[in-house]
Amino acid sequence: MQRILGLDVGNKTIGVAASDPLGLTAQGVTVLRRSSLAADLEALQELLDRYQASEVAVGLPLNMNGSKGPQAEVAEAFGNALAAKGVTVNYVDERLSTVAAERALLAGDVRRSKRKNVIDMIAAQLILEVYLGRRQAGK
Repeated sequence: MQRILGLDVGNKTIGVAASDPLGLTAQGVTVLRRSSLAADLEALQELLDRYQASEVAVGLPLNMNGSKGPQAEVAEAFGNALAAKGVTVNYVDERLSTVAAERALLAGDVRRSKRKNVIDMIAAQLILEVYLGRRQAGK
């Protein structure tokens, strides 16, 4: 089984997490600063190669009523660009992942300056954990 990357795609950053080789656990990897679509795709391809992954779980931040807002469109556009490069893309409803990440960091007593730097990576880890759990349950 190959590793899977989890992505929390935003306007300024992309949080990245990776699964273990068995697809059981997720670990935060990095936060990429966005510059251009071509540069972002190239940076992500380097991570896909490094982790020997050909599949990603992209967080789709839907509105609370399930509709797509502007941020969901940003994530979907990035996912579509990855899919066009031959990467298998799976979308995960991540309505509250950033909120959950913030709570986890607060519970861990992480300072505000450090939280800002890692919150997207933790959100990507949570997105990937949801996807892996769903996959293991056969859904």
